[in-house]
Amino acid sequence: MTMNPGPAPHSLASTRSVGLDLAGRTALVTGAASGIGRACALRLAAAGAKVRAVDRETDGLDMLVGRALEMSVPGSVEPLVLDLTELDAAEAAAAGTDILVNNAGLQLVRPIEQFPPDVFRTVLTVMLEAPFRLIRGALPHMYGQGWGRIVNISSVHGLRASAYKSAYVAAKHGLEGLSKTAALEGAPHGVTSNCVNPGYVRTPLVEKQIADQAAAHDIPQDRVVTDILLKDSALKRLIEPEEVAEAVAYLCTPHASFMTGMSLALDGGWTAH
Repeated sequence: MTMNPGPAPHSLASTRSVGLDLAGRTALVTGAASGIGRACALRLAAAGAKVRAVDRETDGLDMLVGRALEMSVPGSVEPLVLDLTELDAAEAAAAGTDILVNNAGLQLVRPIEQFPPDVFRTVLTVMLEAPFRLIRGALPHMYGQGWGRIVNISSVHGLRASAYKSAYVAAKHGLEGLSKTAALEGAPHGVTSNCVNPGYVRTPLVEKQIADQAAAHDIPQDRVVTDILLKDSALKRLIEPEEVAEAVAYLCTPHASFMTGMSLALDGGWTAH
C-alpha cells in the first residue's frame, strides 16, 4: 500500500558536509542496508567519514555501496555482513570506531499472551544487548583519543508505550537507560551518548508491520497509517529517513558537544500530549 507521502525532504547533496567535517573519522552504522541506517551511512560518508555499514542483508549493502559511489561522497562506505545476534563478532567490529550509530531493529506486533518468547529474546538481543556490546567494543578507542560520539536510534517508543509491542518497547526503554549510562561514564573522556527518538519513519520496518497492526486492532490495512500510526502525531505524515540522519549528523558536530544523555524527539508532536 502507498503511505501518506508528506513533503519531500531536502536532498542529501544539499546538506553535504554543512557544519560537519568527519574526514579521518571512522563511523559504524548498524542496520545500514535500508531505511534509517542507510540514510545515516550516506550522510556520514557525505561528511567525509569512513563508514562501516553493518547488516545481514548482502543485497542491501551492495545497493548502499553503489549509491555512495553514484553520489561521489568524500568518505567511503565499506560493507560488513554481520548478524548482530553474534555478540562477540559485534563487539569486535566496533573496535577503532570514532562514531557509533546503533540503529538495527526488528518488530513483531502481538498481544503479550501470544508473543513468541524466542522472538522476544531475539528482539532484546539485537536491539539492547548488541548495542551494549558495540558500545563496549568502541569505548577503549574513543577514551584513548578523548573523543567519541554514540548515537542510539531509539524511538518515540523509548519514551512512550503502545499496545502489542512488548519486546520493541522494552528494548527501546532499555536502550534509553544504556545510552544515559554511557553518557555519564563517557563525559570525562570526551565521549557523548544520545538517543534520537523518531515517530513512524518511512522504512521497510514500518511497511512490514501494517498487516500485523491491522490484525491486532481488527481494522482494514488502509486505516492503519491514519488511525494507528499517526493517531498521536500532531504532524500527520511519516518522517523520512534522511530527516533522522540529519539529526544524527548534528549530534556529531562541534555545536552539539555539550549535548549528552539526551533523548532527541523527532515525533511530530507525539510526546507533546
